[in-house]
Amino acid sequence: MNINYADNNHLVLMGKVTSEKRFSHEIYGECFYIFDMEVPRLSNTSDVIPVTVSERLISDEKLIIGANVLIKGQFRSYNSYENEKNKLVLTVFAKDIYFEEEIEGQMETEENKESASNEVTLTGYVCKKPIYRQTPFGREIADLLLAVNRAYNKSDYIPAIAWGRTARFCQNIEVGTEVKVTGRVQSRTYEKKFEDGTSITKVAYEVSIASLEIIDEKGSSEENENQEEAM
Repeated sequence: MNINYADNNHLVLMGKVTSEKRFSHEIYGECFYIFDMEVPRLSNTSDVIPVTVSERLISDEKLIIGANVLIKGQFRSYNSYENEKNKLVLTVFAKDIYFEEEIEGQMETEENKESASNEVTLTGYVCKKPIYRQTPFGREIADLLLAVNRAYNKSDYIPAIAWGRTARFCQNIEVGTEVKVTGRVQSRTYEKKFEDGTSITKVAYEVSIASLEIIDEKGSSEENENQEEAM
């Protein structure tokens, strides 16, 4: 059976470059770099997302701080081993990148230009029991971890967060359930505290879910759409 793994994981991001590129890794003589891009939200705030891109897609003349870019690719994860600890690292992997004069032509092909500035669709399996909770103000939240298959027997493990009635719906989803989610990539800062009383500010990346479908074995789906604006 032929499987198009690109259907499991695709995204569109549009924003501004906010950092110089830095070397990430090399595979078979092809070098990959990481840069940060700022993606605005409707709430007049923004997310700063790391993007991994091949040297074959960029030039130093175009990839400069402040440049407008449109990314089409996937939201991926990999394991990083630091100080004998395993850390899940999230990054956008760019399959195509468009600069300034190229963006308008690309956006004309998008059905919804507003949502296309930050939209990701994932089809994967719930690999941990969803954690449902309520904030002190009564807001409902559920944390999910999705295993999204890609080629060569690899998988990306993507954290996602649901809100409102979608969060309530998620608390009953069983591990191993196949789901399709649509939402946006977001960055979130938090304080990590240590036993000695010190703390550091860290950044987490996740998918803020706008809609979720459960896919059964026959390929049909049950949809639950989020009605709340994710903060």
